[in-house]
Amino acid sequence: MKNYNSSMLIVIALLFTFSSCHLSAEYEENQKLLMETDVAFSDYCLENGMNKAFFKYASEEAVMLKDNNYPLVGKENIKKQFSGDDTQITFTWSPLDADVSKSGELGYTYGTYSYQTVDSLYQGTYVSVWKKDENGDWKYVLDSGNQGLGK
Repeated sequence: MKNYNSSMLIVIALLFTFSSCHLSAEYEENQKLLMETDVAFSDYCLENGMNKAFFKYASEEAVMLKDNNYPLVGKENIKKQFSGDDTQITFTWSPLDADVSKSGELGYTYGTYSYQTVDSLYQGTYVSVWKKDENGDWKYVLDSGNQGLGK
C-alpha cells in the first residue's frame, strides 16, 4: 500500500510538471502571437490606411478611448468615426510588451506610436486590450492612447 501511494504521488507530480510546461509553452506562444498581431495591425494601417485598419482589427464590442471624447463603443461606431480621408496620415506603432491570461483568450499590448499629418507629428503611448474571437483571432476590445513622450 505504501509503494502504491508513493507511486501515485510521483505520477501526480510528473503530470503537474508536464502540464505546467505545457501551459508555459502555450502562454509563450499566445504572447508571441499577440505581439505579432499588434505589429501586423500597425503594418496594415501603414499599407491600407488608418480607417480600414481600425475597423479590421476591432471586435464587435470594441471600445476606443480618445482625448476629450466620450468612449466610442462598437465596431460600427468605430467605422463611422474612421470614415474621413486618411490618405494624408501616416500612423504606426510598436508594441513594447504583451501579456496574456492563463486561459489564452484575453491579453494586452502597450507601446509607442507616431501619428504624422502633412504639417504635424504626434507621438505618444498606447495600450490595447485584446480578446480572441470565435475563430481564434486576436481582436482589440479596448484601445487608448496618450499624447506626448516625456524625457
